[in-house]
Amino acid sequence: MRPSESQLNQITKAWPSVKDMLSVPHSKAQYGRMVRFLDSLIDEVGNDQAHPLAALMETVGRLIEVYEELNVPAHSGDSVSALKMLMDEHGFKQKDMKEIGSQGVVSEILNGKRQLNRRQVQALAEKFHVSPAVFL
Repeated sequence: MRPSESQLNQITKAWPSVKDMLSVPHSKAQYGRMVRFLDSLIDEVGNDQAHPLAALMETVGRLIEVYEELNVPAHSGDSVSALKMLMDEHGFKQKDMKEIGSQGVVSEILNGKRQLNRRQVQALAEKFHVSPAVFL
């Protein structure tokens, strides 16, 4: 369906205020902003597919996927490397990883002295909005 001239004018007026959140990110900084925006949308929408922002959440997720496909190296099967990469991408430190345990537990995992358990894998998948397979 082709937009009417009136719709196109409305979009043209609105675009400058939303383009940064509705365009494929082209830098790590833009990507980080979009991931934070998606986190906010997920907090708001949750699993409510009827929520007015559900389609926006899906769209932002797809834009992030495009960036990741072009810029994030494929997972090599090493859960520690995947976790470190995701922490770096999101600007997280050990203290930000409370979902998987104390800082001591996080340190042991990041240093390869301890394996992630099922609960931790699920918590990380939810935190980073990735498949649990990333950590297996």
